[in-house]
Amino acid sequence: MKKVIVHKSAVPIYIAAGAWAAYALLFPLYRVGHFAIAAAVSAAAYFVSRCFCKDVKEEIEVEPEPVRTGNEALDEMIAQGQLALKEMRRLDDNIADEVISRQIRRLEELSGKIFDQVKQRPEKLPQIRKFMSYYLPTTLKLLNTYDRMGGQGISGGNVGATMERVENIMGTIVTAFEKQLDALFGAEALDISTDITVLENMLAREGLSRDTVHRTVQQEKQEDKEEPSDGGIQLEL
Repeated sequence: MKKVIVHKSAVPIYIAAGAWAAYALLFPLYRVGHFAIAAAVSAAAYFVSRCFCKDVKEEIEVEPEPVRTGNEALDEMIAQGQLALKEMRRLDDNIADEVISRQIRRLEELSGKIFDQVKQRPEKLPQIRKFMSYYLPTTLKLLNTYDRMGGQGISGGNVGATMERVENIMGTIVTAFEKQLDALFGAEALDISTDITVLENMLAREGLSRDTVHRTVQQEKQEDKEEPSDGGIQLEL
């Protein structure tokens, strides 16, 4: 997490001090009034220079405050997740290959959504145990290896072959993360599907839908009466 610190420019202070010194050299300070005038000149120089001297803004990386939810397992997941996301951002900055960087950003996005889902629904924590204990740390290990080997400037041999294998598996890893996120919505999707089915049946029974399968006998008789007469002529084929 980044924090912006604003440093006020020290230049106006130096200008104010210089104005005081210049006034003292040009106009000897014999009386109290002279000191008051010098102070006024110095203050004016300070405030005028402040209008032209911009503050300096500095961005620094700060560690987020540990989350305390009262659920020890959830707190540990959140802490590990924050470290994993920070590492992904570092790897994205370090790795020059745009394809790999784009995939890392996608992994960061998916991981963040996974962590958010579990934070909102802690009962889903068991669903990501293997993700947290194996898939996520192994992915970071592969990417760290890729990052280190990429800095060696070697394109062939063991280094080149290993980097190529990492590149080839990244697409599969992204798909796996997507499926992990999708799996967290499995129970909710089933509940919604059941609700939709019940709602459809109720609407059909009440005659509030176009579902002909659930029309009542009375509705069918009413529709038969409303059909226009064909003059009594019926053709049987």
